[in-house]
Amino acid sequence: MTAQASASVGPLRIFKSSSDSWRKRVWRRFTRHRVALASLILLIFVTAAVVAAPLLTPHSPIKFVGATEAPPTQEHPLGTDRLGRDVWARLIYGGRVSISVGIVAVAISIAITIVLGTVSGYYGGWLDMLIMRFTDVMMVFPGLILIMVVVSVIGPSIYNVMIVIGILGWTGTTRLLRGQILSVREWDFVTAARCVGASNGQIMFRHILPNALAPLLVAATFGVAGAILTEAGLSYLGLGVLPPAPSWGSMLNGAQSIYILENFWWLWLPPGVAIFVTVLAINFVGDGLRDALDPRTSLD
Repeated sequence: MTAQASASVGPLRIFKSSSDSWRKRVWRRFTRHRVALASLILLIFVTAAVVAAPLLTPHSPIKFVGATEAPPTQEHPLGTDRLGRDVWARLIYGGRVSISVGIVAVAISIAITIVLGTVSGYYGGWLDMLIMRFTDVMMVFPGLILIMVVVSVIGPSIYNVMIVIGILGWTGTTRLLRGQILSVREWDFVTAARCVGASNGQIMFRHILPNALAPLLVAATFGVAGAILTEAGLSYLGLGVLPPAPSWGSMLNGAQSIYILENFWWLWLPPGVAIFVTVLAINFVGDGLRDALDPRTSLD
């Protein structure tokens, strides 16, 4: 290999080696957080269960399968609801909806955050002031109330819930990313990129943004948990997923009376536990990621 080829390949190998080493350090830090690691395993199990729902139950989540409000049996492990539908089938199929809402809604809000936060932090000046004042105005409105109003106007459905939660959930993460961009844009490698003629778009999205994503990744993790809770609240109020489609929140919607709470625990306890466990596990994973990506954490 010629000296010129060695010079061109060497930095690339060094970069890849450094990147691999960084990922290994982050993973090592994360695995030290035993609760976060156990929560990650639990989330993988829950996700696998909802994806493989047809393999875990022979029953449809929307069709009549037996006596109404029947207690758990061998055929129906979690009993049936008021319309004779299998609660276990509705639980695992409903998990698809609840988890999908969390992931899609956060993906939408993060896409908005990346554009607004990066542009605001990089350019500064009047553009930064305009974006931040608009963000401040949006943060004045109570988030859940605003989401309820918008969903009421455009109509409840799973797609509307995803879009509304995503579009209205970008404010906090945008301010977070903007602060990171303001810091990273002063680093020496940004000046070097300008000197070699890199465009503003290249500097923002190729050089600065990857070095500012760590806090955003943690915030996105917590955002998924928040979106799942928001969907559950909307469905509980009849503003989320429309029946007969199942979701964890819509399953709780049918257990609002004291009579059901006292006599038919299998109608409300499984979806309640599913929401509690999933959201708690996501929050623990977020804690683990925060510790793993914190540069002040020991590298040993």
